[in-house]
Amino acid sequence: MTTTESAATASVEVDADPTRAFDAFTAEIDSWWVRGAINFFDSARAVGMRIEPGVGGRVLEVYDEDSLELGRILVWEPGERLTFTSSVDDTEVEVVFEPTDGGTRVRVTQAMRPDGERALLFWPKVMRWFGRWDGAGPREIARASIALYYEDPLAAARWLQRVFGLDSWSGVPDGGEPDWIELHHGNVAILVFKGARPHDEPTHAVWAYVDDLDRHFARTKEAGARVVSDIAQTGFRAYTAEDLEGHRWVFAQARPTMV
Repeated sequence: MTTTESAATASVEVDADPTRAFDAFTAEIDSWWVRGAINFFDSARAVGMRIEPGVGGRVLEVYDEDSLELGRILVWEPGERLTFTSSVDDTEVEVVFEPTDGGTRVRVTQAMRPDGERALLFWPKVMRWFGRWDGAGPREIARASIALYYEDPLAAARWLQRVFGLDSWSGVPDGGEPDWIELHHGNVAILVFKGARPHDEPTHAVWAYVDDLDRHFARTKEAGARVVSDIAQTGFRAYTAEDLEGHRWVFAQARPTMV
C-alpha cells in the first residue's frame, strides 16, 4: 500500500475474471468484510455491510433498524470501475478492475477532494480482506480476544506469524509503523498494540464481549473492581477494569451477529 497524508492506494489479485471480481466486491461485500472490533464506525450495532448497485447507490454499514452511509456511488461500470464519494470524510474512492493472466488485479485509490480537510484513507487498508475473499461468508471473531503490547508491533507480528504460526485475516503489513495489527488463532483475535513496557504498565489485556455493556459495567463497579476507564465509544463501546491482581480487562459491547 502507498500512502500520503491526503491519498492512499493498494491493489490485490483475485482468482476471478473482472466481472466476477466486481460482483464479489460490491454484491458480496458482507462476505469479505472482516467483523473485527475496530472495523466498523459502530461495531456494537453493526450487522453487516452493503453496496447498493448503480449510480446514486449507497455504501452502507448496516444496523438492525437503520444504517450509516459510508459513500454515494458516482461511477458504476461492472467489470471495469467503481467510484464513490465518501460520506464520512472528504475523499473520493476509485476501484479499478484489471484483467490479468490468472484473474483480476483490483486497485483502490482513495484521495482527498480538492476542497477537503479530512481523509480517513481506510479503503486501501481493507483491500487485504478482499484479497482473501473466498465466498465462504463473513469472518466473525470470537467473544474473547487477547491484547498484547509491544514497542514495535510490526516486528512482533511478523515474529508471532513466523514462529508461532499465527494467521491474519487482514495480512501483516509490508512496512510502515502501524499502531496495531490484528492476528488470529482460529477465530480468536490477538490484538498487537504499540505501547511502551515500563514495569508499572500492563503488557497484555483480555478483551471480552458482553450482550449488555451498561449492566455489566454497573455490576463491575458495584462489586468494587477498579475501573481504569469508563464506557466510551471509539468505533466500539467498551470500558477497562482491573481484576484483584491488577490484570486489565476490556469489556466491549457485542455485535448482534456475535455468536
